[in-house]
Amino acid sequence: MAYSLANLAIQLSAQLSGNGDLQLFNLATFEGAKEGDITFVSDKKLLTRLDECNASAIVLPSVLKGSYQGDALFMDNPYVGYALLARLFDTTPNLKISIAQSAQIHESAVIGKNVAIAENVVIGEGVQIGDNSQIFANTVIGEETIIGENCKIYANVSIYHRTILGNHNIIHANTVIGSDGFGNAPYQGTWVKIPQIGKVIIGNDVEIGSSTTIDRGALSDTIIGNGVKIDNQCQIAHNIKIGDHTAIAGGTNIAGSTIIGKNCIIGGSSTINGHINIADKTIITGNSMVMRSIKEAGMYSSGVPAQDNKAWRKNTAYTLKIEELFKRVKELEKQIKDKN
Repeated sequence: MAYSLANLAIQLSAQLSGNGDLQLFNLATFEGAKEGDITFVSDKKLLTRLDECNASAIVLPSVLKGSYQGDALFMDNPYVGYALLARLFDTTPNLKISIAQSAQIHESAVIGKNVAIAENVVIGEGVQIGDNSQIFANTVIGEETIIGENCKIYANVSIYHRTILGNHNIIHANTVIGSDGFGNAPYQGTWVKIPQIGKVIIGNDVEIGSSTTIDRGALSDTIIGNGVKIDNQCQIAHNIKIGDHTAIAGGTNIAGSTIIGKNCIIGGSSTINGHINIADKTIITGNSMVMRSIKEAGMYSSGVPAQDNKAWRKNTAYTLKIEELFKRVKELEKQIKDKN
């Protein structure tokens, strides 16, 4: 699909410079763009290489308006421009509005208008699915689950009973929502399973990556706020509450009953202890282990970066001697104190 540069300026709320009638057919990278493409520059390093770009138009920072003579759109944040352009030029296929013959839908289920349900989908008793939602192949939706409008549930997703999803949500393939939390009581050397009788409640405009697991609550509910973005292969345990517009990168594990605030950013492969609170607008860098509550917003890190193997072996050897060195320092302090 083609867009004029003037049309894109309106769609992006950007300032237009150059030929508004210019037709653009594709969004491309700075290096790979060719005639007919539009690209963007958010990396300052690329600003010195604009003459190398073969795109027909570029989205640029507003501060360059007047100094760049080519066809362009100017925005305070070109990266947001990229996100908006990607939506316009998105080639991700949608399901045709139909219900596959192989789908098994309980007679009590309520299916909204313009809903697409693909092959081998199973929809349980009392399920509600809102208008314009898409359910891809082999997905299973448990009893009394509610799915809002304009949701996209990709293939092989399992949504357990009594889960509630808001509107405009995307759930990627192989994700499991509403499975039992890890609840077991020790008894005479064995474990007694504790049934998990809470729900999972997910707000609006949430995206959950593939192969992620979100456990249902034990008594109260697991709650995912509006606008939350959760990457692939994350573990969200029972009774967790995640505030609006928090982003969690891939491979992160969060233990039960933790409360994460609004507008937080959690780096990939992080591990977060259970029964703690994390303040709004906290940033946790990748591979961190969070053991205690974070009461003030800021950037927190605990991961060890990669280093040369020889240096790592030496530093590890020093680490193993910390207790011995501590005792020697304490003894020296005592000797100095006694002399004084």
